[in-house]
Amino acid sequence: MSTIAIFPFQPINDPVAVFLMILAIMLVAPLLFERLRLPGIVGLILAGVIVGPEGLGLLERGSNIILLGTIGLLFLMFMAGLETSLDDFKNNGDKAVIFGLATFIAPMILGTAAMMLLGYGFLAAVLVASCFASHTLLALPVLSKLGIMRASAVNVTLGGTLITNVLALLVLAVVVKAYEGKLTVGFWLFLIPALTIYTLATLWGVPKIGRWFFHKFGHDESAEFIFVLATLFVVSYVAGLIEVEPIIGAFLAGIALTPLIPQLSPLMNRIQFIGNTLFVPFFLISVGMLIDPLVLIHEPKSLVIAAVMIGAELISKFVAAWGVGQWFGYKFPSVMVIFGLSIAQAASTLAAITVAYEIELVDRTTVNGIVAMILFTCIVSPLVTERWGQQVTSAEKTPSADNKTKVLAQRVLVPVANPNNEDNLLNLALILAKKSHGTLLPLHVLSDRDRPVSPEARMQQLQLLETAETLAHAANAAVETIGRVDDVIDRGIVRTAIERNASLVICGWKGYSTYQDNFFGSTIDNVALELAIPVLIARFVQPIANTARVFLAVTKRQALSAEFQQTLTIAKVLSSELKTSLQVLLVISKKQTQLSPSELSKLSQDSFIGQAQGNFIKEVSQKIHRNDLLLLPVKTTEKRLRNRSAVGTIPEAISRSHSDISVLIIHFPNS
Repeated sequence: MSTIAIFPFQPINDPVAVFLMILAIMLVAPLLFERLRLPGIVGLILAGVIVGPEGLGLLERGSNIILLGTIGLLFLMFMAGLETSLDDFKNNGDKAVIFGLATFIAPMILGTAAMMLLGYGFLAAVLVASCFASHTLLALPVLSKLGIMRASAVNVTLGGTLITNVLALLVLAVVVKAYEGKLTVGFWLFLIPALTIYTLATLWGVPKIGRWFFHKFGHDESAEFIFVLATLFVVSYVAGLIEVEPIIGAFLAGIALTPLIPQLSPLMNRIQFIGNTLFVPFFLISVGMLIDPLVLIHEPKSLVIAAVMIGAELISKFVAAWGVGQWFGYKFPSVMVIFGLSIAQAASTLAAITVAYEIELVDRTTVNGIVAMILFTCIVSPLVTERWGQQVTSAEKTPSADNKTKVLAQRVLVPVANPNNEDNLLNLALILAKKSHGTLLPLHVLSDRDRPVSPEARMQQLQLLETAETLAHAANAAVETIGRVDDVIDRGIVRTAIERNASLVICGWKGYSTYQDNFFGSTIDNVALELAIPVLIARFVQPIANTARVFLAVTKRQALSAEFQQTLTIAKVLSSELKTSLQVLLVISKKQTQLSPSELSKLSQDSFIGQAQGNFIKEVSQKIHRNDLLLLPVKTTEKRLRNRSAVGTIPEAISRSHSDISVLIIHFPNS
């Protein structure tokens, strides 16, 4: 039955006018609904309803809208994959598997039964139930604000999200084939090996290719972004070739690339900016244009369908959260946080129902019901999460670590002089500064000791600082560039750090000292030994985004020192933002005794600390791998002060013998 727009207008056909109207919707709708304290996603979908063929009829859902909507759909699933951390899954593997299966099976059983009672066929009921099973972590910013991102219940939910979303998308692929009459033995014999090979090749091959590409062309920001886009569409296209939905490929592409794109990096900022401001809104508007508001009047059954969907989704998700909470002994506030996180429906749900509608497996009434469920859960999820997240016990929070990071990285000074390593130093500084909402201070010092500063040198200084400022703005970070002329470079750095109230200095290092450095002291030695604040001395042999693991190695004396918690905090922040695993190694000499389990737990309750007995250099050398970022803390001693060495002999010996390993030396001043 054909439908008629509420207030039929002549559809706009001029492409400029069409694009202008969509841009106006993207600008006004989210702002208006956020002022009403409602998610902007709701405004975009409702705006699509109003201007679409079933609303005012101003826009047609033609080929251009469908094309851009499809790109937005793939981008939405890609960004959902980027938010999915395999490390979260690995760290809580058993609990995450149990919750992932529970929050998938309960909605599938209850949802299928509820939809079949409403008269849906088996395949349609299973597909709608799979929409209930998946979820989008819409309320994560709430948890970050409350400081409970590292709570056990949150980590279990993050890991379980990967399982339930993948299973829900696989159900979609199977149901589509069954509806098309292609679900044969040959399909299974082809799908299972093809999907296995495809998944392993994507999760193993894409990071390998990505690391190589970023290593070769990491200095070209445009090339990085185009590589990410190309990866998204190639992986999505190949998914279609093996007869699964391209959205599964987009999701896997995001998971595969997440270790290579730090959360606070300029590249991630560009991806999220382009996706959230252009492509994804296109998709949301196109979904709204599918909705027929008159169905609510002509077919009151749609209200019943929407109510049943919402009820089935909420009940099944609560049953899964409550059951897992009982199994693992979580208190009720933690159970409600799991429930609040897992009820929000957006990315996977919209993707699945759009595909189902396109092949005519479900009708527009079902789409309306799903959208009603999305609108309801997008509003309720943040409210429930915030309400009960405030009651999560303080033992599950880590404010002390956050406070240490904030104090350390409030004002991060980075001397820039060498364009070859400038990006890595600035990206390291941006990770720490953005984590603490601090300010980046790029500095370039010109020396006029031997001769006046030339115009060419001043121009080079301006170019270096402009590059640093552009990188900071791309990452949406606060920045204050500093150009200085001083008699000696190291004195200029020290004076600037004091004058600008820097809390941390990051310097580049070539990885070794010359005889002249050992006798007179290098620029890094003079800076680190003169300042009363920590100095990070970094030697990068590849882009920081290529880091596969953060490896912190300490002696027993360092582990028991007052600076260890600050060192561990830096390691945790880098591991979290670079989306890599963290390994902490405590090396004890043969004359010392190992720490007991209780002593280790006092050092860190949420990070495993391994112990090894023997020579420090030998033990560390045996355990570090290529693509590691090795962290080594050092502290100024009277002997080192006399020798003018800020690095120390052990870190330098390791750096010399492992020229393919990136090293970050954390120098603490003598208190």
